[in-house]
Amino acid sequence: MQRRPLGRTGRTVSEIAFGTATLGDVYGPVDAAAGIRAVHAAIDAGIDWFDSAPLYGFGLAEERLGEALQGRRDRVTIATKCCRDTFERFDFSAARVTASLHESLRRLRTDHIDVYQIHDVEFGDRRQVLEEAIPAALRLKEQGLVRHVGITGLPVRYLRSLLEACDVDLVLSWAHYNLVEDELSTELAPLCAARGIGLLSASPLLQGLLTRKGPPAWHRSPPEVLAIGPRIAALCDAEGLDVAQVAIRFAIDNPQIASTVLGIGDEAQLASTLAATTLQLPPGLLDRIHALAAPVKNRMWFEGRPENNLPRTSAKP
Repeated sequence: MQRRPLGRTGRTVSEIAFGTATLGDVYGPVDAAAGIRAVHAAIDAGIDWFDSAPLYGFGLAEERLGEALQGRRDRVTIATKCCRDTFERFDFSAARVTASLHESLRRLRTDHIDVYQIHDVEFGDRRQVLEEAIPAALRLKEQGLVRHVGITGLPVRYLRSLLEACDVDLVLSWAHYNLVEDELSTELAPLCAARGIGLLSASPLLQGLLTRKGPPAWHRSPPEVLAIGPRIAALCDAEGLDVAQVAIRFAIDNPQIASTVLGIGDEAQLASTLAATTLQLPPGLLDRIHALAAPVKNRMWFEGRPENNLPRTSAKP
């Protein structure tokens, strides 16, 4: 397992992060004991970044992760979030940032959080995020309850605009660096490199689109993007490869990204993920995939407040 620096924090992290939404039964019921075994096996394999949030199972993911990390806490980086407790309820107030931290500390059975992130900032009022939520998290950092502070969200241009207006340690963008989306590398990577901000990516499988099984019925990609998934999978199948492993390999090969978050629910998923880290891609395969995906490249859906979904500028491709 390769390790990379997390911006200017002085911390190094595994190139793959264990996403714990699966432990919260977000994608269907997961056997709790199997999930805990997967956490232990991941640590033994060198994965030391565990990404969670109160939203995942409405506390269940944090509870299961906290149980799994008993006796292993000093071997890992725990990242969790605040301000989104349910799929419909958001609260970016300073009071909620502070209260949420103490709730997470109890569920995770720890006395500090390594990485505390304002969750899905595109759903909040920009002024409140900048003037309440982020400063409250930074005060918790000053108190020693939090080691590093970050923001997360979907729209990369809005994330960039927030980074330009505040001073946080890291940013996590999801679904924007994979075989059909790469705006993370143009919209966020240059600023992060210039300012020493840790850059993380999540959902390299684009919420199941880049898998043999295909995306769930609720997937929000436009029809033309949904249609490209099976065609990319077929290209990989022709080479005897699993499209999911090809997608993971592509994602972690970007040195600008400190760590890529992947949902892992059991040891079988973990084994498949780890196999991708040593996968040798046939010459020309990525070129063929990129050519196939070019007509639908970066046709992302939008979430959050309309004013927070910023259009591309004329200078951007």
